[in-house]
Parts: sequence; structure tokens; C-alpha cells
Amino acid sequence: EVQLVESGGGLVQPGGSLRLSCVVSGFTFGRKYMAWFRQAPGKEREGVASISPDGDTTHYHDSVKGRFTISRDNAKNTLSLQMDSLKPEDTAMYYCAGQTYGRTWRVESNYDYWGQGTQVTVSS
Repeated sequence: EVQLVESGGGLVQPGGSLRLSCVVSGFTFGRKYMAWFRQAPGKEREGVASISPDGDTTHYHDSVKGRFTISRDNAKNTLSLQMDSLKPEDTAMYYCAGQTYGRTWRVESNYDYWGQGTQVTVSS
């Protein structure tokens, strides 16, 4: 059974930081392209960041460049998202996702595997 389990969300003040984690089981993590997506209330789900299987290639949504860092530990089957300088507009449910073939990273339908999400709320 494939499982992607996110954690690390919560309530944080503007300018603060959070680190999200996604622990994967049930497939060969080190061979998958992984990504973080988010969905705010009333909005479509959007790609936040992605990372190649070897960790050498990353992509970011323009709105998070310079503030968020995606990383992975293939030995621990773990995907992470370090989020710094958080803004109220970063408030959303954050999802971990995986795909096999490296298709366009920001397209939701290209991903075969999804977690249940972790809520991030940025508010004073």
C-alpha cells in the first residue's frame, strides 16, 4: 500500500518559519519525482515546488522563490519543505505528491501519488 504522510503544518505568524515533512512508503521513493502542492480555500490546487529523484533539479512557484526550499532524503524516504518568511497568502493545505516520469512539474494530473495534506495557517 502506497502511503504519503505529511506533517509539520500549524499556525505561524507572518515572517515566521515552518518545516513540512512527507514520509513515503509503498514505492521506491528514490526513483520518483516529488513535489509539494497547496490549495487555499476557494482556489485551485497549485504547484509550490518539485525535486528530481537525485535531488539535483528543483523548481519553484514564483511566489515562493527565495523563501521556500524543497529537499529530500532518499535513505529516509522523506520529502521536506522549509518555509521561511511566511506570508498570510501562504495559508493553505499543503500536499506531498509523487510521479514516475518527470512530466511537467506544476501539472496536478501528472502525479500518481498524493498525501492527505497538512494545514498551514499564517496569521497574526
